[in-house]
Amino acid sequence: MNARPLTRRWLFIFLVLALLILIALSIFVGRYPKPYWMPPDLLWQDSLAGRLVLTLRLPRLLTALLLGATLAASGTVMQMIFRNPLVEPGFLGVSQGAAFGAALSILWIGTSPLTIEVTATLFAMLGLALSYFIARRLRFGGWVLRLVLTGIAVSALFSAGVGVLKYLADPLTELPEITFWLLGGLWSVTWHDLLYLLPLVLPALTVVYLMRWRLNLLSLNDETAFSLGAAPTRERTLLLVAVVTATAAVTAVGGIVGWVGLIVPHIARRLFGANAQYTLPAAMLSGALFALFADDLARTLLAGEIPLGILTSLLGALIFVWLMTRTQLRTRK
Repeated sequence: MNARPLTRRWLFIFLVLALLILIALSIFVGRYPKPYWMPPDLLWQDSLAGRLVLTLRLPRLLTALLLGATLAASGTVMQMIFRNPLVEPGFLGVSQGAAFGAALSILWIGTSPLTIEVTATLFAMLGLALSYFIARRLRFGGWVLRLVLTGIAVSALFSAGVGVLKYLADPLTELPEITFWLLGGLWSVTWHDLLYLLPLVLPALTVVYLMRWRLNLLSLNDETAFSLGAAPTRERTLLLVAVVTATAAVTAVGGIVGWVGLIVPHIARRLFGANAQYTLPAAMLSGALFALFADDLARTLLAGEIPLGILTSLLGALIFVWLMTRTQLRTRK
């Protein structure tokens, strides 16, 4: 009876230690003064190395942690609320709304990082609002089904809008910037971007973490959840607003980074079971670890940086195929 809690405890300890080790290594991973690694003694011997770590690598490292934890937590919450293992954080028009906002800003509003981030966040929230209000107007199916249908429709609308903006963009200047943003990446992240994230992401993740006990109830149908003391509509709406706000913020800074919110919750459930009390914090730790590892690869493998979204999609797809073919692996209960 005590084996499973003991195993979970050791798995949590392993994840925390692995994350701390990767953070320490990531500070010295890069292409200065030579590819792949910077000797630690350069921090106090080379003033340029010290400035590079403090002004570029450290904010980028912390942003990667926030991005991974946010996308993984959002994916876990949405997959449990919608009772669908293929749901991901951009499901309600959030990612495509942010993409449309960023493209619109690059074309006609302004190309400064803060302007793009604010515009992308506003349109991501607009995607959620449209999904919510259209779902309220539908007259068939349950609330979850209506949100699923409207989320697909709103995402398609914003995706079409992005296509129109790319068609109108200058192919020499504006189109490459839009394309690189859509591919995802943290190459331009500074302390200003991190400070933009913190007031939006930390409160949202705190709400999600504190309500992880309720996720088990909210994953049941409305009648059962209500009979067990939950207020399904109100609590699900609160959780969805929290995860969408955090997702919108990290998407506005890092662009479209796929598969983190889809594959990491699967890994967490394989290791820790379906109980959100354990799965949610495990997913946050695993997501931070996954995103930071992918970002380290993105900035070290080649002389030119690889877009983060490409690497997360590649690694996520490979892990997903591996998980699906490991039929002998069983989920803990």
